Amino acid sequence: MNETQLQQELAAVRGEIDGIDSELLDLLNRRARCAQTIGAIKARHGEEGFTYRPEREAQILHRVQETNPGPLSGERLAWFFREIMSACLALEEPLGIAFLGPLGTFSESAASKHFGHAARLLPQASIDDVFREVEAGRAHFAVVPSENSTEGAVGRTLDLLLSTPMKICGEVILRVHQHLLSHVGALSGVTVVYSHAQSLAQCHEWLNRNLPHAKRIPVGSNAQAAEQAAASRNAPNVAAIAGEAAAERYQLPRLAQNIEDDPNNTTRFLVLGLHDAAPSGRDKTSLLMSAPHRTGSLHHLLEPFADAGVSMTRLESRPARHTLWEYVFFVDLEGHRDDPKLAAALAELAKRAPYLKVLGSYPAAVY
Repeated sequence: MNETQLQQELAAVRGEIDGIDSELLDLLNRRARCAQTIGAIKARHGEEGFTYRPEREAQILHRVQETNPGPLSGERLAWFFREIMSACLALEEPLGIAFLGPLGTFSESAASKHFGHAARLLPQASIDDVFREVEAGRAHFAVVPSENSTEGAVGRTLDLLLSTPMKICGEVILRVHQHLLSHVGALSGVTVVYSHAQSLAQCHEWLNRNLPHAKRIPVGSNAQAAEQAAASRNAPNVAAIAGEAAAERYQLPRLAQNIEDDPNNTTRFLVLGLHDAAPSGRDKTSLLMSAPHRTGSLHHLLEPFADAGVSMTRLESRPARHTLWEYVFFVDLEGHRDDPKLAAALAELAKRAPYLKVLGSYPAAVY
């Protein structure tokens, strides 16, 4: 093929791309106008609140993935459509999302993954502060870590769910890749490693093999660790374990990548708001309950779900804060609490459990 033929063929394809881009521009703005119309209809009928509906977004993302012919992956398309929906919502008013800060944490990555980059991110100093921001009306939603596949439950989140009026309205599943970040030119120069305690634990064996003599110092967050490593340029023996967002925010070179001991290391985050979600067709329901202190009491409480054919995906115990040696149980179930089978099981459970709180029904995470 000569140069002229090459340029002609490339020009033809590029012309087609230009035409498609023009169509996309028109379609995206048409979609945005539809979102504005929905807001106007709601306002006309006196319905308060935002056009954000977790179940509706989940249905859209599932449909996109199921009907996707490729070559783009379902994950890439889900990200693209999430950003479109985020931008359309922001035409009304950007959603305020409280999360465990500072900027550069995995919590920020989870918040952006779920709400898109048009949301107004509100980093907080503690998980308690994240809850308070929404309860006080200064944020619309909260994103909090719930459990890690390696290190287990995040106890403070579970404890606060006992008393909060908020409901779980979504979940985010985030693959966690840890990197060793430092201005040090080689591993042999690292003598101090900062990170969050959970991240240090998730990289315990890698540290034992590669940095056995380095001092490990736990700090409040991975982003804080990265900030300290970045500030140590003049004493470059310091490294931080953190994720991609922290590496980019603090301009830290990656001395080693993907150093987590478990390559499938995953953290689950909960999305909390003042209302839970309507049925989406692929839902979970979370609750907490107490059990009488006698033999077989937990089996008695779980029996209604087995009888109704409802699948349980998680059972976690936590000490009850009001009574010594008493426990509450956090339970995740498949289905929405409005589903007839689950509704019947919950009604029976309410008769048996000394204490029962339904934390919310919400769409299962879209990967």
